[in-house]
Formats: sequence, C-alpha cells, structure tokens
Amino acid sequence: MNPFFAYLNRLKLIRRWGLMRNTVPENDMEHSMQCALIAHGLAVIARQRHGRDVNPETVLSLALYHDAGEVITGDLPTPVKYKNPEIKSAYKRIEAMASEQLLTMLPADLRAAYAPYLLPDEQAYAWKLVKAADRICAYIKCIEENNLGNREFDQARTSVLESIRQSDLPEVAEFMKEFVPSFELSLDELSRL
Repeated sequence: MNPFFAYLNRLKLIRRWGLMRNTVPENDMEHSMQCALIAHGLAVIARQRHGRDVNPETVLSLALYHDAGEVITGDLPTPVKYKNPEIKSAYKRIEAMASEQLLTMLPADLRAAYAPYLLPDEQAYAWKLVKAADRICAYIKCIEENNLGNREFDQARTSVLESIRQSDLPEVAEFMKEFVPSFELSLDELSRL
C-alpha cells in the first residue's frame, strides 16, 4: 500500500493564512489549483510573448505540487517563516525533508517521475514562474478579503503588491495589468465585460 495520494488528498485540510481572520477560509488544495492556473498563464505569456523556452504544462505541474510538503509540515504563517534568516533556513530544510518523505511514499519505479515536482530546481525559470504565481495568489486573496470588507488583509495587500512589483519577470507585470484588475469586480460586473 502506498499512501502518497491519500496524503495529497489531505491538502484540503491544511488552512492557509492561519494568523489572520479570514472571511472566506482557504486551504492548500484550493490554493494549489489557483496557483497552477496562474502559473500556467504566466508560462504561456512567457513563451508566446517573450520567446522563453518554458513548457507551460511543466509549470502547471510544478505549481500543483509546490505546497505538497505542507501535508506533513502544515502551513507555517509567513510572519513566522520569514522572521529571521535562521528560522527561514531551518524551515527550508524541514520543507525539503517533508518533500523527500512524500517521495518515499511512492513505489520506487515512480519516484523519478515525481521528483522534479516535489524537489524542484529552484533556479529554473519554471520555478520562478511558480513562485511569482504564488505571490499573485496571495494578492488575489487580499483583494477578495478587502472586497468582503475585511480590513485584516490591508497591510498584507500592500506588502504583497510591493513584492510583486519588484519582480523582474515581464510576464508578471503583464498578468497583473491584464488579468488581476478583474478580481476586483462582482459577478454582475464581470458578466458585462
């Protein structure tokens, strides 16, 4: 018996934004899908508009698995995770160990197929797109909470937007300009576009 997919199924039980009051709770499974959709979009823009040698389907898969280790570690809140270099470094090691543990839950003959997604090359362009998509997802969460009258996310919205603006990936700026403003709209407003 191999528990790999049973563990991944538990992503839906991992709550995000644990230190903040959420109007609409978000879990890791929902987040992973949203991140995959946005990362795929970034990769398509990168390839189509900027001639990048990137495979959107690979980026999509990377994004689906980018938080998989959190089924073992849980989601450590950002203010804790990045509090200081020692905590950040220790947590990176814990995340890697969790991903390696997940990998061992697969039959030996399948591990090589999943290793690139569970233990990604963090210098690769594809991974940079996933990390950018992850930040865009955080910004969208802030928009959604603000739209529902939750001011708890005001500061996060400002700081996340600033981190996105510091990106040197042109496709990130293009996605933010062309797609993200529509997240401010209601369903009625969207349907009129």
